[in-house]
Amino acid sequence: MPQKKDEAIQDVLTRKAVVLEHHCRRRKQPKRRKTKTFTAKQRRELRLFEIEPEQQRYELFLPLHELWKQYIRDLCYGLKPDAQPQMVQSKLLKADLHGAIVTVTKSKCPSYVGITGIILQEFKHVFKIITKDNKLKVVPKMNNVFSLETDGFISYIYGSKFQFRASERSAKKFKLKGTIDL
Repeated sequence: MPQKKDEAIQDVLTRKAVVLEHHCRRRKQPKRRKTKTFTAKQRRELRLFEIEPEQQRYELFLPLHELWKQYIRDLCYGLKPDAQPQMVQSKLLKADLHGAIVTVTKSKCPSYVGITGIILQEFKHVFKIITKDNKLKVVPKMNNVFSLETDGFISYIYGSKFQFRASERSAKKFKLKGTIDL
């Protein structure tokens, strides 16, 4: 401080707060680490969801179907003959269908009618089905009606109303009204 009289210095110090060598420390925010996931383009390039031709055999997926049947029995409380069909139907609509044996019963495209097999993969708009002749068929959900038989209960699934991913469908509330034009 320049040479000032003691009274002037005291006067300045009583009116102002003087900070000597104060360092302002900024808090470092922790960096958010993103989970390292593949982009859609990388997944396609790596062919993560493709089933190799030597793995496309119906017999390999029969244990998956047995697991699916057990899953449905547990989901529908045993599928007893006195069970209400509406309750079974609502549970089947929200259930995961990987491993289910389905048949295309109605379709706008006649070449799809009669395809029967185990669902291997389910996407938003298509099912990938392996048939008994070890052929992998890609069947669109749009404009198709699928039948699903479990322990004597036959359910019909309208694909046009069913165009969701399996994860989205489990939380979806389905409306009972509506039909399909084929």
